[in-house]
Amino acid sequence: MISIRRARPSDAAAIGSVHAEVWRSTYPGILPDDYLAGLSSWRLGLGYERSILDRREGHAVFVAVAGGPDLPSSLATESGQQVIGFASGGRARRKGLADGEVETLYLQEDWRDRGVGRRLMRAMGAHLRVVGCRSAMLWVLKDNPTRWFYERLGGRPAAHETVRVAGQTLEQMAYLWDPIEALLAATAPAPER
Repeated sequence: MISIRRARPSDAAAIGSVHAEVWRSTYPGILPDDYLAGLSSWRLGLGYERSILDRREGHAVFVAVAGGPDLPSSLATESGQQVIGFASGGRARRKGLADGEVETLYLQEDWRDRGVGRRLMRAMGAHLRVVGCRSAMLWVLKDNPTRWFYERLGGRPAAHETVRVAGQTLEQMAYLWDPIEALLAATAPAPER
């Protein structure tokens, strides 16, 4: 059983682990190997704990959790569920492209292609609409092999810029959903038959 819920401070360590794991599986050949190997799940978790507690600018963090007796306990929360992915965002950090911004969306590789990423994006889109955002965007590295996901959800390329990551200059692109209802429609649950 997979559920999406608002993150709790007790989820922060597992979120940090998911972040590090996803970057290591997504960015080889894009970011330096020593940088990826040196990612600190603990340090990332501390940052996410602060992020979970920070509600300014409509900020929120959502987690996808899986439960069941056969799941490994390495990323288990206090309730025994496993954090398998997360999304965060709030009002756009920079004005101009959109009202709201999805800042992160990370999902463990074994859980992809099951609709979990779509559900996390829906949770963020619904949250952004509740806090008054009429449009949403996100930045993704141009060489990220999973950026097709955002295109499949109807995100339109809206801007390009360079960013420094791990001492390298990389190109990133912004995907835009304007109006935000376009994101909510693209992530709506399929009708049951």
